[in-house]
Amino acid sequence: MQQWFHDHQLISYLLIVACTIYIFNTVFRMGKLPILKEILVHIVLALGCLVLLVLQLDKLPIIQCMAVAVGMMALLRMRQFYDKRKAYRANKAGGSPGVNSADPQ
Repeated sequence: MQQWFHDHQLISYLLIVACTIYIFNTVFRMGKLPILKEILVHIVLALGCLVLLVLQLDKLPIIQCMAVAVGMMALLRMRQFYDKRKAYRANKAGGSPGVNSADPQ
């Protein structure tokens, strides 16, 4: 797989940029920025990804590590959705929100 990424550098760079932007928007973004600042942030991220591309081409598993990070964030999102849905159903059924009978608090 590393050899394929090395042979297809543009695809590798685009994958790194896409994962980096997703991770930034999911984890580090505080709120909405004005459009010019948003463009500037994404340009700086894209330039910073060139360093990650060099490390990827030097046989470090950058894309694979980012894929693991994105996968873990997807699992977290699914868990949050499940908890929110469970709390909604408990509220709808007349239970109190956020209280679990098995919780020793």
